[in-house]
Amino acid sequence: MKSFDAIVIGAGQAGPFLAARMVEKSMKVALIERKFLGGTCVNAGCMPTKTLVASARAAHVARNSAAYGVNIPGEIAIDMKVVRARAETVTMNARNGLIGWFAGMDGMTVISGHARFEDPKTVSVNGETLTAPRIFLNVGARPVIPDLPGVNDIDYLTSTSIIHLDRLPRHLAVIGGSYIGLEFAQMYRRFGAEVSIIEHGPKLASREDEDISDAIADVLRSEGIDIHTGASDIAFAKSSDGITVATDSARIDASHVLIATGRKPNTDDLGLEAAGVITDKHGYITVDDRLATNVDGIWALGDCNGRGAFTHTSYNDFEIAAANLLDGDDRKVSSRILAYALYIDPPLGRVGMTEKQARASGCKIMISTRPMSRVGRANERGETKGFMKVIADAETKKILGAAILGIEGDEVIHGIIDAMNAGTTYPALQWSVPIHPTVSELIPTLLGDLKPV
Repeated sequence: MKSFDAIVIGAGQAGPFLAARMVEKSMKVALIERKFLGGTCVNAGCMPTKTLVASARAAHVARNSAAYGVNIPGEIAIDMKVVRARAETVTMNARNGLIGWFAGMDGMTVISGHARFEDPKTVSVNGETLTAPRIFLNVGARPVIPDLPGVNDIDYLTSTSIIHLDRLPRHLAVIGGSYIGLEFAQMYRRFGAEVSIIEHGPKLASREDEDISDAIADVLRSEGIDIHTGASDIAFAKSSDGITVATDSARIDASHVLIATGRKPNTDDLGLEAAGVITDKHGYITVDDRLATNVDGIWALGDCNGRGAFTHTSYNDFEIAAANLLDGDDRKVSSRILAYALYIDPPLGRVGMTEKQARASGCKIMISTRPMSRVGRANERGETKGFMKVIADAETKKILGAAILGIEGDEVIHGIIDAMNAGTTYPALQWSVPIHPTVSELIPTLLGDLKPV
């Protein structure tokens, strides 16, 4: 049996950085990863997909360049092999960077293999047994495949496998109208494929307010994407030239099917029962406000704990654990203000409450909206789709939430994120003097238009 000061299982966006911090404290740490260092973000999520989004935007800009006085003769052609290779290069550079970083770190033992608990202080991997007083789980999540008729009879794609396509689908059917599905839908439409989105619910991006969902649908439809919401009785069958996707109201002749209906945690094969670690009904590991499980000496970080499903929340889990365990701090998950983005074009930046949540909270609220067509930077760039929206508490003057669907919305939202984290009231933020011409310069104007509801 090999002994360590700590064992980290999973090398996503929390585990490796926590392991490095512990090594800095002269601890002996084992980092176990069954597949690739970097987890979903580096290998199958943010980095490759946003690289693909950038290629798709380049194609879109080139096709529409005449409107800016730039004439490109001939048809815009897409080389999917080059597109794929570019995304793979970005991934490999990041992954190899982690490999090199760990290789030069005394006290770090990186093990490639599948770890399972033997008891609360012991795990087995590759036939060896390891023990440590502290064990951290950062095992991530994977796509979930719904039990739909015919799904096991077709060669479907997931968000993990589609990034390896090196040829353009004739017609991509996207099952699921949430964030992952929407990004791939617009991306492949811009590459030149026909695209259909099939969503069981009444709206796309159902987490958002209806006005945001409707605006997202308008953006996608304007680019020629076929949207089917409220779809039921979804079934699949092989056809002579691809896959038939049938619903209660539509029949789609697709060449490829992307299933993007959610994700589930990678917790079902860790031997958690041997350690006594409790999970909820969906398989997420139950943790307290400081990310500790019900078993002393075991913590769960990142997607597998159900307290966030983003790279930045996973990294923040590392920050919370490191601050509490290594720096004598007392940080809590409940102090985190949730923010995220949807990387369609234009992007959606979101923070805090939706309007629906704010109305349900019982607060006296104020709301302001502003179309991007009234933003100078958007007009100068010729990208005026979407709108800005902010919600505030009429009594405390604190900002409760905001959504910016529009050009650079994923960046502009950070002004509001920072204000919310600092506890700044909206009247104080109104007195900032932003740079012109930017999208952010309209935040004080947006706040000045807040009206009670």
